Amino acid sequence: GEELGLPEADVPLDRIQDPMYFRSQGRAPGRDGCRTPLPWATGEPFAGFGSTEEPWLPLPADWPARAADLQAQDPHSMLALYREALRQRRSLTALHTEPLRWLSEEPGVLMFARGEGLVCAVNLTANPARLPAHTEVLLTSGPLDAEDRLPRDTAVWLAR
Repeated sequence: GEELGLPEADVPLDRIQDPMYFRSQGRAPGRDGCRTPLPWATGEPFAGFGSTEEPWLPLPADWPARAADLQAQDPHSMLALYREALRQRRSLTALHTEPLRWLSEEPGVLMFARGEGLVCAVNLTANPARLPAHTEVLLTSGPLDAEDRLPRDTAVWLAR
């Protein structure tokens, strides 16, 4: 579900199926929250996961709005971001051949280079982060701010 931006689901206690939960006498939550049905198609029974009977784990009520068929039509969706990242990854040979070199000393900002031509960064802080000068945005999980800084909870791939 990561490619659709789905979070861990809250599975009601009466619907839990994972043996880990029962073996731990309820102390370990188990893995059911990441095993819920994927929403494929809005407007279909169980969001397209199946059409004849209810799935063994519940589909969260807000997940049909994140269905793959809707995201496939939205150029700003998480699915579109994943597809573009996979497309670019095939052509960015530095990702596969060049050693990783850490660049950022700023706490909460992970930034590395691969070779001389590629920089990847993610900002895990609450404040905008500076990016290297003289770079071109290849891919971003959200828009940069007005000063071309990386906003909180945003990732970017840059070309030098």
